[in-house]
Amino acid sequence: MNIDQALPTFIAESRELLASMEDCLMLLEQQPDDADAINATFRAIHTIKGSAGLFGLDDIVRFAHVVENILDRARNGELQVDDKFTAAMLECGDHIGHLVDQIANAEHHPAASLREQGERLLDRLAQFSPLPSVVRDQPPVEHAAEVETSGGGEVGSDAWHISLRFGREVLRNGMDPASFLRYLTTLGDVQRTVTLWDAMPEAEAMDPEACYLGFEITLRSEASKETIEGAFEFVRDDCQIRILPPHSRIEQYLRLIEDLPESNERVGEILLACGALSQAELADALAQQQAGSEAGAPLGEILVHDQVVHEAVVHAALDKQQRAKDRRNQEAKFVRVDAAKLEALITQVGEMVIAGASASLRAQSAGDGALNEAMSLMGRLVEEIRDSALSLRMVEIGETFHRFQRVVRDVSRELGKDIELVTSGNDTELDKMVVEKINDPLMHLVRNAIDHGIEAPALRQAKGKPVQARVALNAYHESGSIIIEVADDGGGLNREKILNKAVERGIVSSGQNLSDHEIHNLIFEPGFSTAEQVTNISGRGVGMDVVRRNIEALRGSIELDSQEGLGTTVRIRLPLTLAIIDGFLIEVGGSSFVVPLDMVVECLELTAADRGGRRDYLNLRGEVLPFVRLRQLFDIEGEKPRRENVVVVHYAGQKAGLVVDRLLGEFQTVIKPLGGMFRHLRGISGSTILGSGEVALILDVPATVQHAANREIQQTDGAAASTQKALSLQSALN
Repeated sequence: MNIDQALPTFIAESRELLASMEDCLMLLEQQPDDADAINATFRAIHTIKGSAGLFGLDDIVRFAHVVENILDRARNGELQVDDKFTAAMLECGDHIGHLVDQIANAEHHPAASLREQGERLLDRLAQFSPLPSVVRDQPPVEHAAEVETSGGGEVGSDAWHISLRFGREVLRNGMDPASFLRYLTTLGDVQRTVTLWDAMPEAEAMDPEACYLGFEITLRSEASKETIEGAFEFVRDDCQIRILPPHSRIEQYLRLIEDLPESNERVGEILLACGALSQAELADALAQQQAGSEAGAPLGEILVHDQVVHEAVVHAALDKQQRAKDRRNQEAKFVRVDAAKLEALITQVGEMVIAGASASLRAQSAGDGALNEAMSLMGRLVEEIRDSALSLRMVEIGETFHRFQRVVRDVSRELGKDIELVTSGNDTELDKMVVEKINDPLMHLVRNAIDHGIEAPALRQAKGKPVQARVALNAYHESGSIIIEVADDGGGLNREKILNKAVERGIVSSGQNLSDHEIHNLIFEPGFSTAEQVTNISGRGVGMDVVRRNIEALRGSIELDSQEGLGTTVRIRLPLTLAIIDGFLIEVGGSSFVVPLDMVVECLELTAADRGGRRDYLNLRGEVLPFVRLRQLFDIEGEKPRRENVVVVHYAGQKAGLVVDRLLGEFQTVIKPLGGMFRHLRGISGSTILGSGEVALILDVPATVQHAANREIQQTDGAAASTQKALSLQSALN
């Protein structure tokens, strides 16, 4: 097995398992009796330990072994699952995560500080269960033909016996038999190991990629049978494994002798060699075997540990095993793909879209009907490939939301607050690139809500609010965008306090008349803060300008609504993808522009009545529709055409019109970022390449709609002020 290639998979899977373990522990804090959660936590740690053993990551194996033992006692009812237990397990998960991170950074030995942290955690874990001696620097087992360690005593009476026959495909499947022997040393004291070469063919017939080995092992350990079986989880389907517990009856050794592929005499020699049976016990077993073959045995029942197990129970166990195997087969249908390869695929699809547009343009110029029909079919196929490629990068945002359960828990406990995190819209899909970049802004907003949005419990009680506060994360689709809301039921924003601070800093003038929305958005100004004291958690306002910049860098926007005493809602609006969109191509004065198709409502002709005068709105079926003349907005030279069109767009519940010269129809748009020189250009969010090779600019519809809405408000306020002034003058004259 190529370790360098397999290690990244181990790192990725370990992080996923740790995240799953964290979710289960968070659930156990609310429902301590949830058996499924404690079992899932145990399985996560057990899998990490087993995988780490395959790579020889002893630090992870030894620490995870202690955690596994404690979780095993908890699921067996020997330990009480309470807040102290879950808190310790969460810290253990964090520590294993740090160890995995060091492996990811090519540091195979933990730093001194991390090792000290692990020792402190081990001391804490001693309160739940005595630490096994194997945790401390256990030397690995050598896979020689026969290995014996000191210990002496009567081996067969109080030790486990493990019989292994590896399948032929084990090596081809990337497994190393020696790694499983090394792993057993973490479970206890491997007293004897006998390596079997009986299945080895002659040199001429030997397949170098096949495994012919078998092992008989004597293990002294306090681990359960399930734990020992779990050590071979990755090769269970490819091997023959039999495990006999300490003090096993002679009948069990008899069945072992019958089941193993070697002859009875040879198996007897092996059991004698590894100390599993004495000479007298072996003779007794062989005698019983002979008697049983003559007398026969009932087929409907099996004797295990002096108890009769009926055939129906056996079938039920087999059915359960088959279901587990089917579940593993279902999980095997998923394939991990390197993000860089996926990014390269999206880029190539984008180039194919551009090339397809160029070919379609040339086909139209040629006037060949058959060619145009073929290019139309090609265009549909390219569109399907585009959608399929983009869907590969779409992920549910619920995974991101789940990460904040731990954040809310830790921060609220640090601040002495009782806060519940509620999530909705977890199945809403978003481009993975956007999800990765939105995590830090969301983290800042959630910590702000906890620290300065939510009041102290005593203050909430005095206001008549529930002591348990609420922070909500919600996601949903709207007009081709995704909306993410971070809401709290805290004290809200203090309007006067924000305004006074803004006046004090010279951001606004003292006599300036601002709406509540405008005042609330002042907290996004650089360095603006009304916090009376700075904490190590956050400060509402501190860093909010960074949050806004990060959102705008994703071609998104952020807005805030707040009611004093009731709470605050921060609303983030983001594009679904950063790669390829459906666009609507328009032209103004020979310049091409693209409007995201999801934001287009309809197109109509600008009438002569609407073209005349200086007004910037029209009557759209009884609705006042403000519009923006793109020719004026971008200062495009040239004469207006005799006919102008209006593209009606909508965004965040608002409508506006874009006055353009020509409507060129739908267009698959490959988004290209603007250069640094044009990054802060108002009204433009990106660029694309047309089939002709020319560059078209992608309109920033949110900014354009907001520009039209603000201008309408200013005109309305100006008209109202003029009317009021005229009325006042008329009153004075009268």
